Amino acid sequence: MPFPTKVQLIQRKASEQWYINFPSALAQAMDFVKGETVEWSVHRQGFTCVFAPPGRASFPSPFKKNSALLLTAFQQLLGEATADLPDRMRSRLARHVLAQIVCLGTHSVTSLLSSSGRLAQDWTADYRMYSRDRIEPDALFASVRQNLLDHLPQDSPAVVALDDTRIRKSGRKVSGAKYTRDPLGPPFQVNLIWAQRFLQLSMASAADGQARMVPIGWRHAPHPPKPTKNSSEQERQRYREDSHKQSLGVVAGNEMARLRSWMDDHSQAQRPLWTIVDGGYTNRTVLKNLPSRTVLVGRIRSDAKLYFLPESTTSKGRRRVYGEQAPTPEQLRTDESIPWQTVAVRIGGEQREIRIKTLGPLRWRPAGKDHTLQLIVIAPLRYRVTTEGKHLYRSPGFLIATDPVASPQEIVQRYIYRWDIECNFRDEKTLLGVGEAQVRDPHSVENVTGVAVAAYALLLASSHNLDPSRDFTLPNPRWNRRHYSRATTRQLIQQLRQDLWGQALHFSGFVSAKTQPQNAENSIANPYHAVIHASRFG
Repeated sequence: MPFPTKVQLIQRKASEQWYINFPSALAQAMDFVKGETVEWSVHRQGFTCVFAPPGRASFPSPFKKNSALLLTAFQQLLGEATADLPDRMRSRLARHVLAQIVCLGTHSVTSLLSSSGRLAQDWTADYRMYSRDRIEPDALFASVRQNLLDHLPQDSPAVVALDDTRIRKSGRKVSGAKYTRDPLGPPFQVNLIWAQRFLQLSMASAADGQARMVPIGWRHAPHPPKPTKNSSEQERQRYREDSHKQSLGVVAGNEMARLRSWMDDHSQAQRPLWTIVDGGYTNRTVLKNLPSRTVLVGRIRSDAKLYFLPESTTSKGRRRVYGEQAPTPEQLRTDESIPWQTVAVRIGGEQREIRIKTLGPLRWRPAGKDHTLQLIVIAPLRYRVTTEGKHLYRSPGFLIATDPVASPQEIVQRYIYRWDIECNFRDEKTLLGVGEAQVRDPHSVENVTGVAVAAYALLLASSHNLDPSRDFTLPNPRWNRRHYSRATTRQLIQQLRQDLWGQALHFSGFVSAKTQPQNAENSIANPYHAVIHASRFG
């Protein structure tokens, strides 16, 4: 699009000066900065170009044309994950994965087709891709796992958090749905919800001195159907066996064993695996089925009965496994003869100091004789509701680790990483709409949700591959002066929409981050900000 301008000339006795008014749209598109030096070059007769010399001091605008850094990294990682699929299935899955991120509104399969512009075409193959089990979400997660491990130092362990979540459903014929306890219910009342149960694994990726949990595994862990009153004894026995096989402890143990085996098969046999769990997985089922070269860190009860190692004896008979009884975690916390230690950890992007006590080596009967433990007690952290209010205290924390010689600071820091998996659950349900697809088939239930979580993992992993010193996200609103230590999931989604749709929404071809004077009618008719910054929740 040409921009007409006038050429001015000032003549003097010994010289003459030429002036050209440079159009504002061109200056914004070329990221000119006030006061910088540019160079003119005659390309050919009648055509002149201007460019900035190398090392210019200007900052690249996030709106710059052809600067789709996040989209390029996302498509590259997605291409590696789908390289083994046939061409038609590969392109179809790629459309669905990208639509899971940029979709506006409810994340149903129909909405995914709408976001990818496929409403006017036959949708049968898209639905059968999930119901006929023609794709494997684990292949997408495998690419993310390999990408994260490649960025870790050789001597750094793989830190993985493991937890389960519930997805509410309304249909009575949805596979795996059952009445279960509401984890968000008040402590004084047990509430029941009709929901599905899923297990997720997230791996920590170190970036800028802190870690971000990226999903690397997703498994549907349904309860077995309860037999009716008229069921036979064989059916009831089968139900009891299935209840044990499909319990969260057994499923978690199988997932850890599968991950450890995958690491051994992909040149990661020498890298230790640290699994960080909550109190629900610090039990006999998980500890006694822990894979080799795997360390487990989890919460423990305040009244747990622990034992010192037995003293070596030369007497005949069976060798003792447990020695004298050690103090319980609560007794260790209140014992004033044992001093508190101060360790520095990173919480919320800031360096903080917390007080701890340690005790070990120990044994615990649910862990058995194969695991020697280390106990860590975290002192209650104080906080204020208001700046002038009184100090309140949180509950103390009691941790055990199956590595008795590990640094307490590393154990506490890696357990703090576990909180980010809760942020994963929040983003998956609120921003990505995991579980909103109305599917009932068992294969569709696991594949649709698995692809959605894998799309979220690819988004986080692709942002981790970019240069951390370069700000590739859109600028914050003028009223938001907060500086984020890392790009939020909402910012990544907005940037991916900008990379994908920005040029199509701006018909002039030039996008400016500066505020242009517009009346109310023209502003509301421009769909750019309404689409790019759209959010399902506030």
